[in-house]
Amino acid sequence: MPSRQPVITLSHVGLTWPDGAVALDDVSGAIGAGRTGLVGANGAGKSTLLRLVAGELRPTSGTVTTVGDVVALPQTLTLRTGAPVAELLGVAPQLAAVRAIEAGDVDERHFDAVGDDWDVEARAEAVLAEVGLPIDALDRRVAELSGGEAMLVAIAGLRLRRAPITLLDEPTNNLDRDARARVADLVRSWSGALVVVSHDTALLELMDDTAELYRTTLTTFGGPYSAWREALDREQAAAAQAARSAEQVLRAEKRQRIDAQTKLQHRERTAKKAEREKRVPKIVAHGRRMEAQVSAGRLRGEMEALEESARVALDAAEERMRDDDGIRVDLPDPGVARGRRIAELAGRNRTIVIQGPERVALVGPNGIGKTTLLERMLVEHVGAGGGAVASGSTGGATGTLLTDRVGYLPQRLDGLDDDATVLDAVRSAAPSAPPGEIRNRLARFLLRGDAVARRVGTLSGGERFRVALARLLLADPPPQLLVLDEPTNNLDLPSVEQLVSALRSYRGALLVVSHDDAFLSRLDLTATIALDAQGDLAERVE
Repeated sequence: MPSRQPVITLSHVGLTWPDGAVALDDVSGAIGAGRTGLVGANGAGKSTLLRLVAGELRPTSGTVTTVGDVVALPQTLTLRTGAPVAELLGVAPQLAAVRAIEAGDVDERHFDAVGDDWDVEARAEAVLAEVGLPIDALDRRVAELSGGEAMLVAIAGLRLRRAPITLLDEPTNNLDRDARARVADLVRSWSGALVVVSHDTALLELMDDTAELYRTTLTTFGGPYSAWREALDREQAAAAQAARSAEQVLRAEKRQRIDAQTKLQHRERTAKKAEREKRVPKIVAHGRRMEAQVSAGRLRGEMEALEESARVALDAAEERMRDDDGIRVDLPDPGVARGRRIAELAGRNRTIVIQGPERVALVGPNGIGKTTLLERMLVEHVGAGGGAVASGSTGGATGTLLTDRVGYLPQRLDGLDDDATVLDAVRSAAPSAPPGEIRNRLARFLLRGDAVARRVGTLSGGERFRVALARLLLADPPPQLLVLDEPTNNLDLPSVEQLVSALRSYRGALLVVSHDDAFLSRLDLTATIALDAQGDLAERVE
C-alpha cells in the first residue's frame, strides 16, 4: 500500500483494444499523494495505465478513481511538432484571448477565456526563462525546439497549472545533464500528487513511493527506487532459495516412493510365489497376498500424496520467481570492410571521417544542433528512400554520407506511418521477407500475436520505439551505417543491456547521439565528438 493517503485507486481495471488485443487485465492497486515512481518492464502497460488515469482512455472493465483533476505529460510529446510552445505550457487559449483584447477585440468570449489570468504572458515568459529559453520562444512551434527543450517547456507548464494530480511519462527523455538537473529541481518542489514513469534511476530516487506494475498487480512500496529494488532482490533471493529447497524435497520424495514401490513389489512377488508353491496353507498364503496388496495401495497413496505436496510447494516457490521477457537484439553483418569511408563530419577547422566499423558518439547540450545535423545530413537519403549521397549542416558543422545503406532512428520517432499496422510498418523496410519471418522477428521485440495488427498510432511511446528499432534492425539489405538519436529513450535497463551488446558486436559503422553517459561508456566508442555553442566541431576525444 502507498505510504500516504491514496489519490488514485484502480479496481479490477481491464483494457482491450478494438482489435481484441489485451493491454491490461484485472489490475487493482492504489497510488498515494506525494511523489510516486511507476516502474515496470517494457510492455507492462505503464503508459496505458497513465492514459486511463488521465481520462484519455476508458477502461473496458473495472473503475479508475482519482481525487482531484489530472494533467499529464504524454510520452509521445515530441511528435506534436506543429503545436505552439504556448500550448505546451497550457496557456494557449488565455494568451490568445489576452492578445485579442489588447488588439481591440472585446468579444465576451475572450474575457471568459482570460478569467483572472491577465498576467498569463508574463508568467509564461518567466517559466521559459526558468528552463533556459528566451521569451520569444513562446511564439515558436515545437518543431523549432530540440526534443529536450520541448520536454522542459511542457514539464514547466504542468507545474504552472498546479493540478492536484500530475502524470509525467518519461520526462527526462532527450535531456542533457543540466536539463535533467532542472527537472530534478522542479520535481523536488512539486505541489500536489506526482506520478512519474521513467527508466531514469536518478530521477526515481527523488520519489516518496515506488509503484510497480507487474502482470495484473499494481504494488506500491514505501521508498525510492533503490529501496524498492533492494527489497525486490531480497524477495527474489528468498524465492530462489525456497525453490531450491522445494526441489530437493521433491527429489527425496520421489526416491522414497520408488524405494517403497520396489519393496512392496518384492513382498507381493514373494507372497504370490509362496501361494503357488503351497509352502503355507492356501488360506494363509491368500491372506498374505491380500494384505500385501492393501499395504501397497495404502503406502502408494501416502507416498503419492507426499510427492504431490512437494510438487505444489515447488510450483508455489517458482511462481514467486520472475522470469521476465526482454527484447532480444541481434544485428546482421552488413559487410563493411575495415577502413571503408562511411560518412564525414566537417567543421570550420577540422574534418572527421567515420569508417567501418567505428563507433562514434556526437555529444553536446540541448539545443546545440546535434539532431539538426543528423536530420539535414539524412533528409535527402530518407526522402529518396535510400540510394543518394546526402549532406547537411547546422550552420557550423556539416555532415556527408558516403553510403546509401543508412539506418536512422530519430529522436522524435516520427518516421512511422500512424495508419499502418505494426506488421506493415516493419515489412516496408524488408519487403522481400515472408510475413511469418517478420512475425518471428517482431516477437524478439515483445510484439506478438494480435499486437502486430495494431495501428502504429495507437501504440505507447515504448511500443512505438520498439517498432522503429525493429524496422531499423530488420531492414534488408542491412545498413552499413546506423545513426541513432537517443536510442535508450523508453527502454528498461535489461533492454538497454541487450542493445549495448548488439551494438558492440555490430560490424558496420555507428553514429550515436545520447545524453545517457552510462550507455555511451559501455559501447567501447572509437571517438566522442562534441559540438560547441556555435554548432561547430569542438573536439574529438579518442
